[in-house]
Amino acid sequence: MRPRGDVLIRVLSLLIGWVLPWPAAFAQTPPPASLEQQLRTDYKLVKTASDAGGLSVVQPGTVLVVQKGGILGVVHTNVIMCSAKYQDGSLKAPGGFCAAMIKDKSRFLNVGEKVYPSRIDFNVAKERISLQIVECDSCNGVSEPSFLKSQVDFQFGKGYLEKASIGEIEDTISQVLPFEAGGEEQAPQAQGQPAAPGQPGDAPPAQPCTVEVGQTPEQVVGCLGQPEKIIKVAPKQIYVYKDFKVTFLNGKVSDVQ
Repeated sequence: MRPRGDVLIRVLSLLIGWVLPWPAAFAQTPPPASLEQQLRTDYKLVKTASDAGGLSVVQPGTVLVVQKGGILGVVHTNVIMCSAKYQDGSLKAPGGFCAAMIKDKSRFLNVGEKVYPSRIDFNVAKERISLQIVECDSCNGVSEPSFLKSQVDFQFGKGYLEKASIGEIEDTISQVLPFEAGGEEQAPQAQGQPAAPGQPGDAPPAQPCTVEVGQTPEQVVGCLGQPEKIIKVAPKQIYVYKDFKVTFLNGKVSDVQ
């Protein structure tokens, strides 16, 4: 007959072997990212700096395109912003006392203008996501950068943010501020998949573009993409790329170094 002590030890060993793997299994499964974290990943915020020469972009963010009228932009030095409110498919422009206070320092952004996200506020208790934006002057090809800033409040119904997916939220934001189009049509080629015969993919590759004196910021960005940094030294603007710099004077390329 097996001693009673050996039986107890055997039972305890089986119990320990069954219980211990559970903490290890849980430790290997990271918690899902919150909606706020996912938004901040998909909407890269612009980084700016201010000096004696004015505001400059240190690191560009995700480019968004104004899709609806009613977003009131104010000069970046102004403390007050008047928010537009988007709810149930309708964008309500700011008005009243707030808009009157900044009427001499503001204008409504035009449909098609490009902007960067500069801040995201995620308020589950109020069922609201607020997106602050600033003009992407280099994308818009303006000769006199203004860096107008604005805010859009996306208001959702009760309990919506607790159950919504990131895709549903981004679809709502995109009704007002969609991502800049570009690259999707060429995705198969980018992944090494051949285009079907007779399709645009059969066209010869585009020739390398060059930057020349007299070009606009829009032409340069279209050729080289967004700069790593924009330095504003009135009356000049300097676009800093990895290996060279492009200097603009009065909205035209004056020097490439």
